[in-house]
Amino acid sequence: MAPNKPKKNKNKKGRYGVAEIKTLGNDLLSSASNINNLPLLLNFVNPSSPPHHLLESLLSLHSFFLPLLPTLPSSSSRAADAKGSEHQSHFIYNAWLRSKFDELVKSLLEVLVSPRQQQEEQEAVKEVVLDTLMEFVKVANGGRFHSAIYHRFLHSIVHSESSVEFLVDLLTAKYFKYIDVRYFTLISLKKLATTLEGKDQSEDKSENADVADASQLSSSTERVIHNIYYTISRVPPFENSDNTSDLEMWSRSENEHKQPCGDVNADDKQVKPEKHDNSVLSAAKIAKKMKLKFTQAWLSFLRLPLPLDVYKEVLVNLHQVVIPHLSNPVMLCDFLTRSYDIGGVVSVMALSSLFILMTQYGLEYPNFYEKLYVLLVPSIFMAKHRARFFQLLDSCLKSPLLPAYLAASFAKKMSRLLLSIPPSGALVITALIHNILRRHPSINCLVHWEDQVDEGKGDKATDEATAANSDDAKVSASQKLGIDHFNYGEPNPKKSNAMRSSLWEVDTILQHYCPPVSRFALSLENDLTVRAKTSEVNVGDFSSGSYATIIGAEMSRRVKQVPLAFYKSTPSTLFSDADFAGWTFDFKDTSEIMHGSDENADKDDQNSGKRQRVV
Repeated sequence: MAPNKPKKNKNKKGRYGVAEIKTLGNDLLSSASNINNLPLLLNFVNPSSPPHHLLESLLSLHSFFLPLLPTLPSSSSRAADAKGSEHQSHFIYNAWLRSKFDELVKSLLEVLVSPRQQQEEQEAVKEVVLDTLMEFVKVANGGRFHSAIYHRFLHSIVHSESSVEFLVDLLTAKYFKYIDVRYFTLISLKKLATTLEGKDQSEDKSENADVADASQLSSSTERVIHNIYYTISRVPPFENSDNTSDLEMWSRSENEHKQPCGDVNADDKQVKPEKHDNSVLSAAKIAKKMKLKFTQAWLSFLRLPLPLDVYKEVLVNLHQVVIPHLSNPVMLCDFLTRSYDIGGVVSVMALSSLFILMTQYGLEYPNFYEKLYVLLVPSIFMAKHRARFFQLLDSCLKSPLLPAYLAASFAKKMSRLLLSIPPSGALVITALIHNILRRHPSINCLVHWEDQVDEGKGDKATDEATAANSDDAKVSASQKLGIDHFNYGEPNPKKSNAMRSSLWEVDTILQHYCPPVSRFALSLENDLTVRAKTSEVNVGDFSSGSYATIIGAEMSRRVKQVPLAFYKSTPSTLFSDADFAGWTFDFKDTSEIMHGSDENADKDDQNSGKRQRVV
């Protein structure tokens, strides 16, 4: 039973109104003799159709196909498989219906990803189309989840040239609460990311480039990566539940709460369906499978050459959104170590996730502190995520097992930064130095050297990093006055000579122009080796400071003595003698000064006259 030719239907399309389309649909649903109305209704399901025509036609097609889907053959089935002429004719009819259903699905996907003129009409039409498509996913595979249709749907979203935010948000709000929808979403996203990765490698892309410049990525590839990230970041992770009855499934077969399974249609081989197990799975097994798919999807995505904006957003959220829900978080070590080696703000963002892998999952990273030491530059105090960085820096330097040279290098470099950073940065640096000196008493010699000649002994007693410089420490003290042996530009803290230096920069901020900085610096004058009388400073209280917070704190601070706008006593000098040692500012009468100068001038004239007579 052949359909009408598309050209004729296209010519007749303009003569149909909403009432005529509704009549065609009612006739199709009332009798099988009106099957020729099916191609006519399909013509109205396209992005160029008016919204009312599209919705009215879709309503009839949905009601027509929904009860027939479980009985329709797959597209790969052949007529030779049916025995008998009657069976063959029935098979041909069902195969034709199947082809029309495939056309309907293709048209629905085109409507979903096509931009429309009016925003309100676009959202209303897409919501109805999405609900219809998900109904087909629910019943088209004999009551089981039709993973092939769903994969085609996600493929259309990912490769869409228009914005997909509304569509993904709608999918998240209405369908991601179902465990099987999330399961097959992760499977499809993994497949799409793997396919895109293979395409990039075939185009001679760098396999080790986690982040790529905009010039290195084509606009289509960058758009696909953005769409994949927007979708995968909205898939909620699986929450452990002891009762399988708490798990909602979108598609249910005869047995409840089974392993999510897909169809086995040979025409949709882009997604390999999972083997169906008729036994009911426990909540623990479901959690294990969901974690595995979640891990595979994210790992496949992170292998792509991510644009810089996506790369930064991934690093910011990775330690909270992804790592706690992976089956084996250590698998992210390659991605994170490469990110940490990039330097700059990318390394700062990767520090959170890398620190979690090191402290909670036993990851070993030998050059961790060397890379962390390099990140201490003035620009870090202007970074967006500096608050988190300083808190992690304080946590990384908390271990009492750190070598003395390493603690000294960090303390010295941070004290050097005090000379070139804003007041808010000086506060957090002072807090960090305070905690380092308290945790590591072996470096308190940096606060004050009793004798420069004994410097070599202190180095030898602390660590082997400065033992090689013990011969230089025997030089006379007179040759070392005013010399700072610390090498600020040395990236390796072991070679920075921090143990041969002192924290003289801390003394300079005691005269800092900002009162909160100078007041807080006084805490470093206490004996921090006495742990019973001192306590650590919470770096988080200063890590997010700025000029606004400092001014606000000063304005709300209660002062004991109100500053006056006049002098209590009339000043006699502009400056005091204490301000300029060796200078005097005593006031003398102007007449005396002028009289003394005249006498000196007369004496000079007399002496010059005598010299002339001698000549």
